[in-house]
Amino acid sequence: MSLASNWSPLLSDKSFNFYYYDMWQLYDDPRSASWPFFRGGPWSTLAIIASYLYFVKVFGPELMKGRNAFDLKKIILIYNVFMVMISVWMFTEACLLLNWGLDTWGCQPVNHNANDPIEDRKLLLGWTFFITKFIELSDTVFFILRKKYSQLSGLHIIHHSMVPILVWIGFKFLPGGANAFFLYINSLVHVIMYCYYALSTFGPRLQPYLWWKKYLTKLQIIQFVLIITNSVRLLFLPNCSAPKAFSYLSIVNAALFLVLFASFYRQSYFVSKYRHKSKKLLQTNK
Repeated sequence: MSLASNWSPLLSDKSFNFYYYDMWQLYDDPRSASWPFFRGGPWSTLAIIASYLYFVKVFGPELMKGRNAFDLKKIILIYNVFMVMISVWMFTEACLLLNWGLDTWGCQPVNHNANDPIEDRKLLLGWTFFITKFIELSDTVFFILRKKYSQLSGLHIIHHSMVPILVWIGFKFLPGGANAFFLYINSLVHVIMYCYYALSTFGPRLQPYLWWKKYLTKLQIIQFVLIITNSVRLLFLPNCSAPKAFSYLSIVNAALFLVLFASFYRQSYFVSKYRHKSKKLLQTNK
């Protein structure tokens, strides 16, 4: 039997449709399939992330080569204010729909009732949260257009690339219940984070009042610790029907980001501080 004949069943139109679309519909929440980006597989989401990475690594730097950095202060201020507003709405809506987040803490099953107005609001909230992860890619675009290449850390790019995919998986297969914990806590973190970014656009006059910058990274670290804690609890709760695969996925990804953010915090606020003190001491002794 030839190699072509061995592969032909996998390359048939029927097989292609199965892997491209049908396979993803077997275990998803039927309600999520009616929302844009969630019909079939994650291909549109992956295409956007691939385009983002191409822009970050190739197109963006080439575009700015030989060009002056753009002055985007007003645009960035408007963007940050918008992100604060939508994050406030998401957090407020999450508080109202998720019993101040208590419904996400522990084994809470997903309500699959397609005719429940409350569940419709939860789906809208989850889908909006997913869309904001694409909007947040603008953070990187602004860095490149302003030639702030030093801020394009590996942590920044990995975080912005992975989170939309992880949120897609969550909304596609388990839109609600304990899986909504990330939405709840992340929306609150982003209210504070984008408030800081908005204030920082005013430059030196507000700089003395932005002493709390380092606490943003601490807040991110606390966020991932809470996600890991909640996911581990789910694994050990008796008679909990929540899929364990999602708990393991949450633990692994939150642990990865916890290590990355902790390393960033150490480099930014301990190593750099030590180097600054050493340099100052050397200059004093000259």
